[in-house]
Amino acid sequence: MTPRDASEPSHSRWSDLDRPPLNTTALRRGLVREGGLWRQVEVVQSTGSTNSDLVARAAAGKADEGTVLVAEEQTAARGRLDRQWTAPARSGLFFSVLLRPAEVPVARWGWLPLLTGVAVATGLSRAAGVDTALKWPNDLLVTVGDEERKAGGILAERAGDDGVVIGVGINVTLRADELPVPRAGSLALAGAVRTDRDPLLRQVLRSLEDWYGKWREAGGDPAVSGLQETYAAGCATLGRMVRAELPGERSLVGEAVAVDGDGRLVLATEAGVQEPVGAGDIVHLRLA
Repeated sequence: MTPRDASEPSHSRWSDLDRPPLNTTALRRGLVREGGLWRQVEVVQSTGSTNSDLVARAAAGKADEGTVLVAEEQTAARGRLDRQWTAPARSGLFFSVLLRPAEVPVARWGWLPLLTGVAVATGLSRAAGVDTALKWPNDLLVTVGDEERKAGGILAERAGDDGVVIGVGINVTLRADELPVPRAGSLALAGAVRTDRDPLLRQVLRSLEDWYGKWREAGGDPAVSGLQETYAAGCATLGRMVRAELPGERSLVGEAVAVDGDGRLVLATEAGVQEPVGAGDIVHLRLA
């Protein structure tokens, strides 16, 4: 699907006055600066997937590091494990960024989704005034009433030999009757003091630039950069009994006790051993 630029007229742009369009000019003015990470900020009205679009551009040599692609609506958005993800137009922040961490060994690139989670949670806490937590490896959780609900997710994809595209989706003004599943949430439902998407996006991207800079300067070392400690402090998965649904239809149950130096979740099982999980779906069972 060819993306439609947000500057093009559309009868639906102003159909919901609680959901005004993003201000591309203001976003560029606030984010693109000499010597900064963000080089280009583009907002399109609608596309299938910002991740797919940006990966394709990177493969064709048409995108530099620091390119940000934002969509007011995604019609074929994907989450982890190829799950479909949908939301009404202008109800959230749907964007992808291209990073080329040349100074960092490829073995440490697995920290990028976790780094993005820390950056997003930090930025939203500051700009929206809502408590957020991270579910390993890359879900953003908020509290609605007394329930923990998913309000966002992160998807990282390789873009050639030297790049990574990271996609972020955050439910901002999604109402209760618009939730795709009962366990979903949004910043508005969690009592956010601000749901204006322009300052939210600026704060999240500034936070991502800051954390990415620290991590890159440390050669991707999660301990030296402070990333490992910060992620663990904000991770709602740690200290809980969980079930890891692993590739090959295997599962593992244990207490999540740590995130190791490779970004893997370490489970202490009933067998008395600690097993790292590098990939899989994590289900929170109960507090340990």
